[in-house]
Amino acid sequence: MFLQHLNPSIKALTIMMLVVLLAFIFEPLTPMLFLIWTISITFIFGKVEWKKYVLYFIPFVIFAFGMLWTSVIFADTPKNQDEIIVLLGMEYPRESVLTALALSIRVLNVAALSLMFIFTTNIVHFILSMMQQLRLPPKIAYAVLAGYRFLPMMRDEIKIIHDAHRVRGVNQAKTIKEKWNNYKRYSIPLLASAIRKAERTAMAMESKGFTGDKNRTFYRQFTIKKTDWLFPLIMLIGFFTALLVS
Repeated sequence: MFLQHLNPSIKALTIMMLVVLLAFIFEPLTPMLFLIWTISITFIFGKVEWKKYVLYFIPFVIFAFGMLWTSVIFADTPKNQDEIIVLLGMEYPRESVLTALALSIRVLNVAALSLMFIFTTNIVHFILSMMQQLRLPPKIAYAVLAGYRFLPMMRDEIKIIHDAHRVRGVNQAKTIKEKWNNYKRYSIPLLASAIRKAERTAMAMESKGFTGDKNRTFYRQFTIKKTDWLFPLIMLIGFFTALLVS
């Protein structure tokens, strides 16, 4: 649970810094070792369900494999026979294969770092921390929070409209074209409902004195503690250790 209790802003800045550092690595061993380190830290210090983690990680594995495959297939014809790698009976330049492998593993590193942040961070706490530590304007922050809150409501609204059409015998679509026409029919009531919710939210915020002023007080206070600096320290130790080993 260590990762869940970290300051979200420090966690986000650390991950962004690591992504930048990985962009300067063009050999596969360093990102491979750091990928193992990142996944280990995620499961050791964060309460993460491995089944859910694997489910979200699989698309990135497919994308990384596609990048690796296309980079190797379209590599230049090897000129020096001493610097070739034979894969599936075909010869490829060793440098191109290693670069492609490094890029694909880098994609997996970015995915692992992103999933670490997503699975161990509360989005509301992250926005509040950005306002308090990174001076994010409240107008932008609360707009993002409102949008985040509206997404589940929009999904429920679509279901209500869908059921209402079905009761009236309208929603009997079978083909893709008919389903697409139904969704276009949903757009007008969905837009009207979204406008009503936005107006109510704006009126509620104005009635409670929201002006967008940066000098405001917060019910939930976020501070940077000494333990928060352990996370960037641990991740940088892992990165530079992988770099030295490679």
